[in-house]
Formats: sequence, structure tokens, C-alpha cells
Amino acid sequence: MERKVAIVTGASSGIGKEIARHLKRNGMNVYALARRVNAMNDLDDLGIHTKYVDVSDYDSIDEAVSEIFEEAGRIDVLVNNAGYGSFGALEEVDIKEGEYQFKVNVFGMMKMIQAVLPIMRKQESGRIINLSSVDGKVASLLGSWYVGSKFAVEGMSDALRLELKPFGIHVTLIEPGAIHSNWEGIAMDKMVASSGDGPYATMARKTADFFKLAYQFSSKPMVVARMVDLAAFSKNPKTRYSGGSGAKALLTARKLLPDKAFDAMMTGIMKYAQKIVNRTESRNR
Repeated sequence: MERKVAIVTGASSGIGKEIARHLKRNGMNVYALARRVNAMNDLDDLGIHTKYVDVSDYDSIDEAVSEIFEEAGRIDVLVNNAGYGSFGALEEVDIKEGEYQFKVNVFGMMKMIQAVLPIMRKQESGRIINLSSVDGKVASLLGSWYVGSKFAVEGMSDALRLELKPFGIHVTLIEPGAIHSNWEGIAMDKMVASSGDGPYATMARKTADFFKLAYQFSSKPMVVARMVDLAAFSKNPKTRYSGGSGAKALLTARKLLPDKAFDAMMTGIMKYAQKIVNRTESRNR
């Protein structure tokens, strides 16, 4: 029986690498895509095919998908994992940085989908699995650009689910909470660079303290990989899977609380996190 073929973007580290390993372990012919191909040598050793893709370079997407289809003859699963976080006050983040955030997290994802859809439609089957975030439902302080990109992923995935159902193609969203990776460090570095001084400096410190505390309890990338497994292999996959540190609690609170009550809750959590971090730092001095 011909093995099913899966593509995983952003597979050079952390979550993407773990997803690729799990899909391979579960019997799929896996293609791992990323900019840093040399960082995927360990995946090569497992029999996973590695290829260069920069999701902000649409030509590289077309080239990679074309090569995969020529080699494998089919594409059954696309896991859109590539993305990054850029935090900072909307006023202070350069508009080009905001555009790039959307180009990677939204337009690159949708271009990957465009590239595989003709193949999946002819097969009359396929699974598209889009990595969103709890920030696709819950706004984070100083996260306007990142949150906006994930809200866009949520809405576009919902629309895609409707338009692709007649072709036998499932669309599933993965909504992780705090997951151990280099994401938090990159997001906070971006925030400090843009908003560490000036009118938003107090908010930037508060946000950094919140993430510092939250990511002390972060879940392992395996949590996300297992959700992707469910979306890829279940006979009737859910439209959404959420998991990881804090995810279910935040999403439930967002669903139940009115906007202002939720805002007050989030503000209280931020203040509490700042007190805990300050207390810990003073003890360690």
C-alpha cells in the first residue's frame, strides 16, 4: 500500500521538528521544509526528506511542492507550522516588520495551501493542518501584530474548511498554549527592541514578566505533535485541537466572559506575574 505523504514547514527546530518525527514514526513519508536545511540533518538520519523553503519567498514554495509531487506522486497532509512572533506596541513597531509578520504567518501559509490544493483536489482527499495559537482567540498585551496574524489564520481556516469540504479535504486548526521553544525569546527580544523605552516601557516590562513566568510551566513540543497526529490520522478529525500550558483555561475564559471582564482578568494576571517575578529576582540578588 502506497505510503501517505506529509509536508511540514518550519521543521528545523522545536515544534516543527517534533511534528515531522511523529508523522514519520506513524508511517508517513515526510518532507520537512525550512530555511535552515543544515539544522535538519538529524531528520535526514531518520529517513525524513529535507528541503529548503522560505515561506516569505513564494517561488521557493512552488519549487519545493513541485519537487515533492514529482518524487512522491501525491501529497496527503500539509502541516503549516512555519511562523514567528514579533511583539511590541503597534505604534512603535515598524510597519515593514508588521507586514513581514503577516507575510510569514498568514500569506506564506496561504501560499503553501494554494500550492498543494490542485494535487489534493485531484486526489479528492487531503488534510490541511494550520498551526494557530491561543493568541488566535485571546489578545496578548503588546501583541497586536502577532495576535492579528493568528486571528487571520483562524478566520481564513474556517472559510477554507467550508470551501474545501466538497473535495474531501479537511482543514484543522491547532491552538497551542505555552510550548517550550525559542518562540518566547524571539518575541520578547523584538518587544524590548521596539518598546523597551518610551511610553510603553512599563507595559513591556509587565509583558516580559508575564511570559517569563508562564514559560516556566511551558509544555513540551510533543504536546503539539500529538494534536497534529490526531488531525492527520483520525477518521473524522475535529476542526480545532487545543492543548499545552494554559490553553484550555484561557480559551474557556474567553468564551464565557464578556470582553471587559476578560480584559480585567488578563490585567490581573499580568500584575500577579510581575509581583512573582520581582519577588523571585529580589530573593536571588
